[in-house]
Amino acid sequence: MTRVLLGAAMMMSVQGAQAQTATAPVQPVATATSAATLRTGTEVPLRLSEELTTKGKKLRVGQRFHLEVAEPVMVQGVTVIPAGSPAIGEVTEVTNKGMWGKSGHLGARLLYATVNGRQIRLSGAFDDKGVAGGVGAVAASAIVFLPAGFFMTGTSARVPMGTIIKGFVDEDVPLAIATGTPPPLAISAPVPVASGQ
Repeated sequence: MTRVLLGAAMMMSVQGAQAQTATAPVQPVATATSAATLRTGTEVPLRLSEELTTKGKKLRVGQRFHLEVAEPVMVQGVTVIPAGSPAIGEVTEVTNKGMWGKSGHLGARLLYATVNGRQIRLSGAFDDKGVAGGVGAVAASAIVFLPAGFFMTGTSARVPMGTIIKGFVDEDVPLAIATGTPPPLAISAPVPVASGQ
């Protein structure tokens, strides 16, 4: 009889421990967000992912080229445009080098960066001009022998891969930024069960 009562008491103790563990309150993880805005004019440093050059006469107006964000863009201490995010630009002007020492020239503008599948419009432009093929030499050779200046050419315009280009956000982008840190989950420890003798 004593063994039956002792066994029943142990069963009740185990069931009570299970009930306490099962009914322990678990707090849901909630993160608060605050509204913020990535403002027009925010600077976005970009790195050219490919070389742009008028050499070979392959560059065309309207041609697109690739860049990447060189440094993270932050709003309220939170990264909203991570470094390495892809960006796109467009060639707006191409002049190839030519006779009489004419140098090459190229112009380009920034279009957008992509973050989490969303395109963020950018503004900004850059250009490069090759070196003229010795204007003084062309003038002197033209006086001495006119056709000699005709064969002198300038250099091609070239913007090397890795060049840092300054861009700017060209639209206000609304953001939802997580604030604070979520509270840790409240997990109760199981009640120790007394071992029987």
